[in-house]
Amino acid sequence: MKILIIEDETELSKSIAEYLSGGSYLCEFATTFAEAMNKIEMFQYDCIVLDIMLPDGNGLTILEELKKQNKQDGVIIISAKNALEDKIEGLQLGADDYLTKPFHLSELMARIYSIIRRKQFNNSNIIIQNKLQIDLLAKTVTINNQNIDLTKKEFDLLL
Repeated sequence: MKILIIEDETELSKSIAEYLSGGSYLCEFATTFAEAMNKIEMFQYDCIVLDIMLPDGNGLTILEELKKQNKQDGVIIISAKNALEDKIEGLQLGADDYLTKPFHLSELMARIYSIIRRKQFNNSNIIIQNKLQIDLLAKTVTINNQNIDLTKKEFDLLL
């Protein structure tokens, strides 16, 4: 799963990426508005973690551009702004979630997982395709009710 972290605080970005990489997520970074716009035009992401206060622009403009381009990337706004109006504006513009700084990384990962599950796996933790069954939470695979041992990479490729 590919995540774009749009955050100008490099230490926070690194901390988020380090934590998420333990959960099988591949993270890319954008620290400026311009860099973020370039990445969203060129690539598709499973989820975007978006700070709305960037040094050279507003993250909400990025959100508007995503919607204008009809992109289906999930978006979680992370912001120091915790006024109700800011949250409502972000959600009305199309964000899937809004998380106020400071936050627990485990909560961010759970919210990312929830968005990806809802968008890609029809809100289910178990994918069933004929005789193949994949449990997303347990990270297990069975065929004809027999467990199949896969490496982390093999599991990710299968998904």
